This record gives sequence, structure tokens and C-alpha cells, in this order.
Amino acid sequence: MERKNLSTGSKWEPIIGYSRLVKVGPQVFVSGTTGSGSDGKVTGDAYAQTKQALKNIEAALKQVGCAMKHVVRTRIYCADISQWEAIGKAHGEFFAEIRPATAMVEVSKLIAPEMLVEIEADAFVS
Repeated sequence: MERKNLSTGSKWEPIIGYSRLVKVGPQVFVSGTTGSGSDGKVTGDAYAQTKQALKNIEAALKQVGCAMKHVVRTRIYCADISQWEAIGKAHGEFFAEIRPATAMVEVSKLIAPEMLVEIEADAFVS
């Protein structure tokens, strides 16, 4: 099966040794994605960061011919679980009809203090 690795050009990808997205056959795996904007900065509350992270995931999927409708599972990591409703609202706005399997867990912190949310996604394209 053909493997395709997608890079965003982030300075961290070669240092850590990861790809933004890996597609193998019909399976697509999107690495943990934060709410960074096109300028690379993360701003806003948990809701805004969740929306931006999902937009970033959507953009990565499009680069390999996929869409959000192909997502079958997400994993949401948040620095403050008390923000679950705001995070869940943003997730629901993207996935209300798709309804992938998901998990939301609190972590002690993410890689930078301004980051409140990080999301992984798995997709399947037949």
C-alpha cells in the first residue's frame, strides 16, 4: 500500500520526527493539531482554539482528497476540562451530522502555556 506523509513545514516536524498527516491506503491519521493560525500563533479561548484546530485538520485532510465527513474518530486533549462545554460546542459544529467516535481528556499541560486544546483525527476513505 502506498504511504503518503504530509508536512506543514513546521520546524518541529523534523526535530520530533512526525508528519501532520499520514495516509496509508484508505486510512488517514492526523497528528495532534492545535488552534494555531496561519501566523503560527495560538490565541483565543478554548472554543476559538477548538474551532481553529478543526479548521487546520480540515485543511490537512483536503490536501489528500479527504473531508471532515470521512473522520471516524477524534481525540481531544484539553488543559482545563472545565471548558468541556465550549470545546464540545465547537466540535459539535463541525461534526453534528458526522458524529465520529471521540474522547475528551484533561492533560496537565500542552507544549505551550497558551495552548488550551489539541485534537487528533482518524479518517477512512474507501
